[in-house]
Parts: sequence; structure tokens; C-alpha cells
Amino acid sequence: MKGKKVILGITGGIAAYKSCYLIRYLVKAGAEVKVIATENGLKFVGEVTLRSLSNNNVYSDSFAEWNDKPHEHISITDWADLFIVAPATANIIGKLANGIADDALSTSLLAFDKQILIAPAMNTKMYNNPAVQRNLDFLASHGVEFIEPDTGDLACGYEGKGRMAEPEHIFRESKFYLDRSNVLEGKKIVITASRTEESLDPIRYLTNRSSGITGFKIAEQAAMMGAETILITGPTDQEVFSKVKRINVISAEEMYNAVDKEFDSCDCLIMSAAVADYTFEVSPIKIKKTDDKIAFPAKRTKDILFEMGKRKKSQVIVGFAMETNDAIENAKKKLSKKNADFIVLNSITVDNPAFGSHNNKVSFVTSDNVEELPSLSKEEIAKLILDKISKNI
Repeated sequence: MKGKKVILGITGGIAAYKSCYLIRYLVKAGAEVKVIATENGLKFVGEVTLRSLSNNNVYSDSFAEWNDKPHEHISITDWADLFIVAPATANIIGKLANGIADDALSTSLLAFDKQILIAPAMNTKMYNNPAVQRNLDFLASHGVEFIEPDTGDLACGYEGKGRMAEPEHIFRESKFYLDRSNVLEGKKIVITASRTEESLDPIRYLTNRSSGITGFKIAEQAAMMGAETILITGPTDQEVFSKVKRINVISAEEMYNAVDKEFDSCDCLIMSAAVADYTFEVSPIKIKKTDDKIAFPAKRTKDILFEMGKRKKSQVIVGFAMETNDAIENAKKKLSKKNADFIVLNSITVDNPAFGSHNNKVSFVTSDNVEELPSLSKEEIAKLILDKISKNI
């Protein structure tokens, strides 16, 4: 987000304190943030706090003497790339939907002609009120994007839908609108991520250490480049923004079926998931320990990359290889056997554990070249993978 400019609107709701965390996330990512707060918003979080976090004056009065320009509500909207309102009360949503401009925030919103991102926060009865829903639908039909509120305990004592989405979620969504392009517009990319789990009994399963971070970063990057993005993921605590269609699976068979359904209509398949090679006959009851050795009869799972490689027509196929020895040789064998266009090779070493880390050192292996990359963040690796793919689609 370096060099990006964001206006953050804060209105009068208890969730206003969460906006302080959102400012921190944006600033830490390199964005410049200017806050426009309503009078009631400043009753929940102080101006000094907002000014300190954003390193900018807080704009709350259209006629404040410190305003940089006489028409601040226009100049600030020319400055910004994205306008986020979090929390957004029913009041500010209603003002925007009906063209009302009676304070600094509502006036600036009406003057903003780029992307607006709104995170509603209110009592569940207010949120479900037909007038509020009508305003939400009207604004959505005119290009305003909404981050759905969460369901749970509300400050007023009610339980239901109306809690503002968490700052991490809002931040993640904002990345899409700040970094998007149309490089892969009209293309469909399918990504697998994380790991699969193969059950042994109702309690135990066999899996691996893959966190899914790389696959999720690839999915985010593909969506930001304009592609229709399908993310098929095994169990993980990773999250991805809403523009990515997420399909959750558990076993290797479930992942195969999901990929099989999407493959023929896609332009590119990226198999970053660590899929189990074997599955087991599941015991219906817990397997008890004994003094003797125990054996689990196993059978091979379907090799998703191999099967899709056989069906490949014009698709670009990217495989991943995780190796501890003879890495380049094994990656080239996989490239040929699976009919892939290139392999992203992870070499597991003491200095490069890869699993669970936000950094990795990989190589791109093709039939005639090995490109070794330095240690990079997984986000940077995702960008390089998508840049390479975009040249081949």
C-alpha cells in the first residue's frame, strides 16, 4: 500500500475504538491516512488519538481554521484513492443514500467519485429495518461496496447481526481496492492451498504442516489483477477477501472433486496445496493403543496435478514441489510427469523452514531453466508467480 492515500470516516458508534487499529494497519502497510470524524464519533474516540495514529490532522469541522484549503471537503476527496467509513451508522448510510450533506463527513462522501467502502455497525433491529436495507441496496447498486457486519453480542445487550467487521477484515478488503488492476481480466484462475487431512478414526487424522499462506497470497494477487479467482483450500486459519470465491475441503478426494469441477473452464491451475499421497480405511470407533505395533492399511489418493495434466488443453498449470534432497532433479521429474508449465520448488532446510513462515526461498523450474530467487515474503513470491503466469496466458 505504499504511496496509497485513504480517507477513513468515523461515525458515532462504540465500534469507533476499533478504527484506531484499522489506522495502524493501514499506516504500517505504507498508506497515508486522513481521518474525517463526526461530532458523535469524537465522543467515542479522541481527536488526539486519531491525530497521533494517522500523523495527520483530524477533519471534523468544515469551517475549522486549520483546514488547508477553503473547500477542504473537495480537496481531500481529490487527494484520496479510497474512502472507508468504519464504523458506519444507519445515520451516515441514510445521508449518503439520500444525498444529504450537513457535516464534514457527509459532504466529503458526496464529493468523492472513487471507490467507497462501508463497514456498517448498529443494533440488529436497526440493521434489519426496511429503510436501512433499502439504503444499503440503493448504494450497492451504485457501486458502493459493503463489508458485512458480524453476528454476535452487541454493546446494547442484544445478540444478532450488526457488529462492525474486525479491523483486520476491513484492512484485508481495502487491499483489493487499492491494488487492483485488469492484467488478468476475463481469465479464470483456480488455486489450491493449505493441506488435506485423512481420517484414521473419529478422533485422529494424518496431515502435514502446510499453513496455506502462499496459496492465499496467490489468490489475493490473482483477484487484484482482475481474474475470476477460485480458491480451493484445506483446513487453515488463513482468511482471504470477499472477491475470492473460497471452497473449503478436508480430504484429498474432496479437493480432487472440487478441482475436477472447475478445471475445464479455467485458464490456469495453481496447485500450491500439500495434498496427502495416501488415505486410509476409517475406523468407526476410536482405535485403542496396544503394546503391539499398529498398522494402518493405506491406498493412494488421486494425483490431482497428474490427472489435470492429462486433461490439459490450453490451460497454464503450475505445480509446487517440497523437497528435502535432490531438489532440482526431483522438481524436473515432476514437471515432466505432471505436464506442468513450471514448478515452484521449496527446498526445506534449517535456514528455510517454509512451513508457517511469512517468508520463503523458492526456485522456478521449467524444462530449460532454473530461476533461484532470494528469500522473499510470500506476498512477493505470489506476485512473481502471477507475473510469470500473466505472460503465458
